[in-house]
Amino acid sequence: MVSWAAFGITGLGTFLADIISSALYRVDPNLAKFSLTSSFFWMIVLVTIGGLVLSSLKRGRALEGVGASKLGSLLLYLLIGTIGMKMDVTAIAQNPGLFGVGVLWMLFHAALVLTVGRIIKAPIFFMAVGSLANVGGAASAPLVASAVHPTLAPVGVLLAVLGYAVGTYAAYACGLLMSLAAPVT
Repeated sequence: MVSWAAFGITGLGTFLADIISSALYRVDPNLAKFSLTSSFFWMIVLVTIGGLVLSSLKRGRALEGVGASKLGSLLLYLLIGTIGMKMDVTAIAQNPGLFGVGVLWMLFHAALVLTVGRIIKAPIFFMAVGSLANVGGAASAPLVASAVHPTLAPVGVLLAVLGYAVGTYAAYACGLLMSLAAPVT
């Protein structure tokens, strides 16, 4: 049942993504500069929406009892491993400025989490889980939460899902802002 739901939403998202992207390209080819004619973009958006809808339905939440998180974590590890196998660590030397931007971005993230956590007087636990929910996602946030106490793992899952839901759309907006700052020629 869990596999059916996961692959069903992904398959439907992939099918609809092709239709939406080609229709938008026919309407206005200039939308390609915003990635709106990319079927991959629409697949990610539609699968995110499908996952959020499924998690809000009572029958969707019942999938947790049959191992939805374990299957999701397994598939996430598979995805991370696949991405890692394609990575070339020596490419950092070709453009160290991008690596520097990543370091700066993580320092900003840490400073923001610590500052907001101090302002709202949040326990270190919430800062750590919230940070990993944004950076590491659903694979690492529940692990940190359950390290404090096993009953807190759902808090990590909740923060990670919220991070995915907001992050999908925030990353798109961030990409648009970055393309405005440094237009690709």
